[in-house]
Amino acid sequence: MVLLSFDIEEFDMPLEYKGEIPFEKQISVSQTGLERILGLLKKHQVKATFFSTVVFAENSKYLIKRLLDDGHELASHTWFHSDFEEKHLKESKERLEELFSAKVTGLRMPRMMPVSKNAVEDAGYAYNSSINPTFLPGRYNNLKVSRTYFKEGKVTQIPASVSPNFRIPLFWLSFHNFPLSFYKKLASDTLKKDRYLNIYFHPWEFAEIKDEAFKLPGFTVKNSGKDMVESFDAFISWLKSKNYTFGTFQEFQKQIEL
Repeated sequence: MVLLSFDIEEFDMPLEYKGEIPFEKQISVSQTGLERILGLLKKHQVKATFFSTVVFAENSKYLIKRLLDDGHELASHTWFHSDFEEKHLKESKERLEELFSAKVTGLRMPRMMPVSKNAVEDAGYAYNSSINPTFLPGRYNNLKVSRTYFKEGKVTQIPASVSPNFRIPLFWLSFHNFPLSFYKKLASDTLKKDRYLNIYFHPWEFAEIKDEAFKLPGFTVKNSGKDMVESFDAFISWLKSKNYTFGTFQEFQKQIEL
């Protein structure tokens, strides 16, 4: 099963690089990208999971309702993208459920930040997808963590996919910077070994973010915007041509716990 997921959030990444972007622009960039993603998913008739911050959801209700109407899953990306307190785990889950009358069972922490396993369980989540089981200097050092899903208390941990050999991450940066043929090879190897693929992206990757004011490094904006739309379209077409199935995290969790 292919688990496509998108972290939908206020686009505040320029602030990490001392760039400038007003709040309204943070929201509008992600809204543009999300509209393009939903169009692609509808074109291919595949389902995905969307991890949303409360901030983005409150400012984009029409898009959240649209993705739910299209049969996608809504999960929590906590309250804010760049400010976190443990209480946000439960509060964000409850707020999203209140806003959209949807059952929120999953969590992904912003930037895959570490989080207390007990706090996640106490907040009522059934699964957590906040681990990138690889090594990236200055970001992740999770080589001792399981590559594949595992149970931790009552919560199912579903790490992002990495290749069986050398734990090469298949997350968004790899998709932008590897040749698509090599990325497909990694995805194929992972699906053959693990029988599922958990990859994540962001709406702003599908929007125009090559703005000098943002001061983003080249590796973060490479093949973004319309180029990303075309590459992602081709990638989904390739997956479908191989007869892989697509599903939400909720569907996947039901399947592995049968």
